[in-house]
Amino acid sequence: MIETMSDTAHLNVGDQNIEIPVITGTEGEKALDISKLRNSSGLITYDVGYKNTGATTSAITFLNGEEGILRYRGYSIEDLAEKADFLEVSYLLVNGELPSKDDLEKFKKKITMHTLLHEDTKNIFEAYPTGSHPMGQLMAMISSLSSFYPGSLNPYRENDERMLSIIRLIAKMPTMCAMIYKKQMGHPVMYPKNSLDYVENYLHMTFGNVTEEYEVDRTIADALDKLLILHADHEQNCSTSTVRIVGSSHVNLYAAVSAGVAALWGPLHGGANQKVIEMLEAIKADGGNYQKWVDKAKDKNDPFRLMGFGHRVYKNFDPRANIIKDSADKVLAKIGIHDPILDIAKKLEETALNDDYFKERKLFPNVDFYSGIIYRAMGFPTEMFTVLFALGRLPGWIAQWKEMRDEQQPIGRPRQVYTGSQSRDFVPMENR
Repeated sequence: MIETMSDTAHLNVGDQNIEIPVITGTEGEKALDISKLRNSSGLITYDVGYKNTGATTSAITFLNGEEGILRYRGYSIEDLAEKADFLEVSYLLVNGELPSKDDLEKFKKKITMHTLLHEDTKNIFEAYPTGSHPMGQLMAMISSLSSFYPGSLNPYRENDERMLSIIRLIAKMPTMCAMIYKKQMGHPVMYPKNSLDYVENYLHMTFGNVTEEYEVDRTIADALDKLLILHADHEQNCSTSTVRIVGSSHVNLYAAVSAGVAALWGPLHGGANQKVIEMLEAIKADGGNYQKWVDKAKDKNDPFRLMGFGHRVYKNFDPRANIIKDSADKVLAKIGIHDPILDIAKKLEETALNDDYFKERKLFPNVDFYSGIIYRAMGFPTEMFTVLFALGRLPGWIAQWKEMRDEQQPIGRPRQVYTGSQSRDFVPMENR
């Protein structure tokens, strides 16, 4: 709920005195409502990267970076990661409330009915070049669903029909992600096994094979389930904002989410955990002297920065990192592997948590640091890390798209400040 406050901001520009309403959200966040600024004054605001611009109201996720708070629909991320599973959180994000036992059973049953992909999808999939990036494949596969389900193209579908598209996408996403992994490994595709739960089924399709029964390790399944919950939504980040602005044109859900995948692909967004592993590999290749690289990070004249430490939004600590650290320790202990890369990671973590330089600057390991470690320990190649991020973020993208459509928000249309040439006469070719 947004309320207009009794006080009003005043903007003085030349002889104009412009009144700007001040609004506040349910958690006390205040904002200047400039939605009518251009109409009343001819002015726009200038905010590169929209760092200080609220493009929407939303009831989905609350994030306070200064206090290290993250809540979905009012529920703390700590409670959800400890007490819920990924599909329960997905239901919460999409529908706004926690499901009853009956609601959740029906939700899960619907999802198990739609896990298979149309067989013709395999023809498209097999045409991708060997070695093509997993995120490029995922983006194309999600977008192709709109061709297999043309009913989704109607932007004014009834709620039940729209929910069918949502169910289909949540159900088919693990199948697509697993197919991408199998193609990268050169292995036969595994079909869904719907007697398993959502995460177990994904692990079965990813690491199972046709010659023997795959036994799901509960420690690994629980860690992956938590990671998906931690990534499920994160307010108006780059990919989420992309889903909303693309969806504002009334494009179908599959196309809007495909655009979100494209945004997530970038190394400044979803590729951060991949960068963590690449950094660790670089340290190993340099002889494994992690202290040398810690010293480089502390040197203000050295451009090197430790990947996976600190966060653009969280100025104190990343609450998701506190949750997943325990899972990372359990996975490493369970698997019992001896990987020099993971040894370096543990030493970097210990250093950062005990070094005054990092503590004073709040440069603690974030969720990308730990997720990269867990994914590597599970056996995922680094190119798959962002695909796993997309699998987790899917319900958040869907919830944001659905909220925007439910509120009948207008098509997104940012403004600009033009800095090009002023009006000039065209010069014919012979006179140039």
